[in-house]
Amino acid sequence: MRRFGLIGRPLVHSASAAYFTRKFTEEGIADCQYGLYELPSAAALPDLLTAHPDMCGLNVTIPYKRDVIPLLDSVSGEAQAIGAVNCIRRTADGRLEGYNTDIIGLREALSELLGLDEPEHALVLGTGGASQAVQYALAERGIPFDLVSRDAAKGNYTYDNLPVEVVEGSRLIVNASPVGTYPAIDDAPRIPYAYVTPRHYLFDLVYNPPLTRFLDYGRQRGARILNGETMFVAQAEASWRIWNGIFED
Repeated sequence: MRRFGLIGRPLVHSASAAYFTRKFTEEGIADCQYGLYELPSAAALPDLLTAHPDMCGLNVTIPYKRDVIPLLDSVSGEAQAIGAVNCIRRTADGRLEGYNTDIIGLREALSELLGLDEPEHALVLGTGGASQAVQYALAERGIPFDLVSRDAAKGNYTYDNLPVEVVEGSRLIVNASPVGTYPAIDDAPRIPYAYVTPRHYLFDLVYNPPLTRFLDYGRQRGARILNGETMFVAQAEASWRIWNGIFED
């Protein structure tokens, strides 16, 4: 049996186990199993691996995308540049290799949402590991951005001092925070949605629920919206390729 899984905390919102279980069934992959492993801290990873010697690969979600890095034997150049790992490959000799497949999903999602349009400025909500991948993807496309954080030391603005002019002038707004994720589906990042226009794009990395309050507020203002499903599927398939030793060119 080859075992795979997701580590993070909490995991009640995650569709990863259902996705991979369905994939294994539909593709006739009989020797694989995918589970959810809610760890009290990233430091519990070695114990998890000891308990499951057949563990071949892991996805990593909030809040451990940065915390797992010191526990790994190697980290890909792109994951190093981003500063976050969301995919771990355990080799046959037990080495732990870290990768970032979020960036693959983000490239695909941004292309789907924006098409050929290139907003002059973006606003990224959140400053965690997922936000770091968003920042990397925006830099690749040459889109300047500001960060909004609960912590004044981590962002350009906090939610309490975000100028309406910045929201109005940032035609792409990305929610890279977990706010609005199931079960807290009535929550939304505290930004002045009244300044969102039909020229705006709102992208939420959250995929559960499919229509978050953040996206619904944007939809009501006529903005183009996209949830995190495209990104989720693309990063999951990229993880599967990595676990099987098939790497991107």
